[in-house]
Amino acid sequence: MAVLDSVVFFLLSLILGTIGIYAGVRLVADRDVGYVNAAITALIGALVWGLVSFFVGWIPLLGPLLMLVIWVGVINWRYPGGWVAAAGIGLVAWIVVLVVAYVLATVGFVTPDALGIPGV
Repeated sequence: MAVLDSVVFFLLSLILGTIGIYAGVRLVADRDVGYVNAAITALIGALVWGLVSFFVGWIPLLGPLLMLVIWVGVINWRYPGGWVAAAGIGLVAWIVVLVVAYVLATVGFVTPDALGIPGV
């Protein structure tokens, strides 16, 4: 059962992350890049976040800050507009996922820790 729970958590997180990044790109960059690109970005971002977290996440302040900068760097790499636009996309994505996760938790569909954007 734990494997199934992990798969469901991963898929839900990927879906939420995709929605958040897609919304961020639409609002900040005013581009329609498609859900597939947003899903790829969410997947790459999650993998990079996990790797950086494993190696330096334990360092107080520096670890989480480095994880965030690298996650925004993935967005910057995947979408045009530079670092400021990438940070804006990340912020919008984080807010969208926070709201969607809250709504899903309120109706009892998920627990509040089902998230798709790092650090929420």
